Amino acid sequence: MQPISAVIFDVDGVLLDSPHEAAWRQALAGLAEPGRLTGELYQAVVAGKPRLDGARAVLAALGVPEDRAEDYATAKQAVLSAMIAAGQFTVFDDGVAFLRDLKRRGLKIAAASSSKNANRMMALIELPGGGRLLDAFDANLCGCEVAHGKPDPEIFRRAADALATAPAQCLVVEDAGAGIAAGRAGGMRTLGIARHGDAALLVAAQAELVVTSLSHVDVICLHEGRLRARPI
Repeated sequence: MQPISAVIFDVDGVLLDSPHEAAWRQALAGLAEPGRLTGELYQAVVAGKPRLDGARAVLAALGVPEDRAEDYATAKQAVLSAMIAAGQFTVFDDGVAFLRDLKRRGLKIAAASSSKNANRMMALIELPGGGRLLDAFDANLCGCEVAHGKPDPEIFRRAADALATAPAQCLVVEDAGAGIAAGRAGGMRTLGIARHGDAALLVAAQAELVVTSLSHVDVICLHEGRLRARPI
């Protein structure tokens, strides 16, 4: 195993408890019964994907004509923007602690979320000791234009290039199966964070390690190329 020298973070569901799922559900009104978009369905078909791809996936799963996807995606963004402006999101403390521990140990850090809203939220998060979450990264690919969204590995490969690190030495941290698939397709190591009882989806996507808190990851072993959980 090559040493892991860089870590690439998804943002929503990994570092931030964002209102994306709630916005997708609320925006369904007028197209389908919002309650049909369960947490399980959201994680299975939407999480980690670009906005329009997510809209198409939801409508297909619910039997709604896909020609309404652009309207649905637009409505979701309007709802989400209002939620962000109202501060309806929080930071995962274990995610921030994990990120800061990695930096202290000299690993490079990148953010690579499909969401065009990730940077707006991270800019509002103040870190203990000063600074903002948005400024904690060596490279930030959030919301960048890519030809293909996750599960295509393009955004992760671009993050690895920005960090000047070989893909085999990069660890992708994701909460969605599509993100795990993208990391694997890019030749990277993968860590799944199951915050909503959805570990089975991450295991099915073949994440190398799945944890329920990033505080469970044995950071010391990363320099040796080993990805394992700490004894709890």
